[in-house]
Amino acid sequence: MGARLKSSDLTELVALAALWGASFLFMRMGAAEFGPVALAAVRVIGAALFLLPLLAARRQLASLTEHWRALLLLGLLNSALPFLCFSYAALSITAGLSSIFNAAAPLFGAVIAWAWLQDRLTPSRLAGLAIGFAGVLWLAWDKASFKPGGSGWAIVACLAATLCYGISACYTKKRFTGVPPLAVATGSQLSASLLLVGPALVWWPSAMPSGTAWMAAGLLALACTGVAYVLYFRLIASVGPANAIAVTFLIPVFAVVWGWMFLGEGITPQMVVGCAVILGGTALTTGLLKLPSRGAAAA
Repeated sequence: MGARLKSSDLTELVALAALWGASFLFMRMGAAEFGPVALAAVRVIGAALFLLPLLAARRQLASLTEHWRALLLLGLLNSALPFLCFSYAALSITAGLSSIFNAAAPLFGAVIAWAWLQDRLTPSRLAGLAIGFAGVLWLAWDKASFKPGGSGWAIVACLAATLCYGISACYTKKRFTGVPPLAVATGSQLSASLLLVGPALVWWPSAMPSGTAWMAAGLLALACTGVAYVLYFRLIASVGPANAIAVTFLIPVFAVVWGWMFLGEGITPQMVVGCAVILGGTALTTGLLKLPSRGAAAA
């Protein structure tokens, strides 16, 4: 069990959810002018420039060279590919819908941990996986259209991003145990920057993005990635990963609210129901909720 949440921890948890929820808003604001590749590159480069001085201040830069091969793969799986996928999805689907699919990442993580790390799947976790993936399929089936102008490929991109997050979470657990968390965060952003800078130069927009688009990209890099990583690892250190994962349940709430407030995005009953089903399954899968045991049911 993780440590008990204090009021300051709860404040940081809500702030982190607000920042990560806002990332979907800023991707919507910047993707059309930057394009997915350039926006993802600006995001990781800005985050790396923010995190590197913090890592240097802690005298942990040596961790980057010591683990550079593993960090290169982590940067690909945990930042470059998923940021690119979500930036592509932002071209055609709402911030709220993208964030709801993002909430399925723990479901993919649980399946991969079972297959790769031999994590045990209890009846509660199995039920959670079934419920969560049913919600994902129902929502995707309702929203996906592969006709010209449809959202089908955007939804595929969201699910590919969450799969990458699931793989990277298991890879981090297997490969980076004992490595300073800030070094892992910084190294992943630096690696993603190296991977994306070339493609970004090739696909850099022909017209200079507007000031609004640059503001969105800057906030995405510094606040939603750099500051958010610092908050996230502070929470893991103070309350443990089991409590820190609760941020997953708040991100769609903020993303939907931000999209509604600043972009006038609608909230449909299908989105609300789909989100509730996915988050219910995620709660069972991560252990935040548990089915009653046979003994408790008999009593």
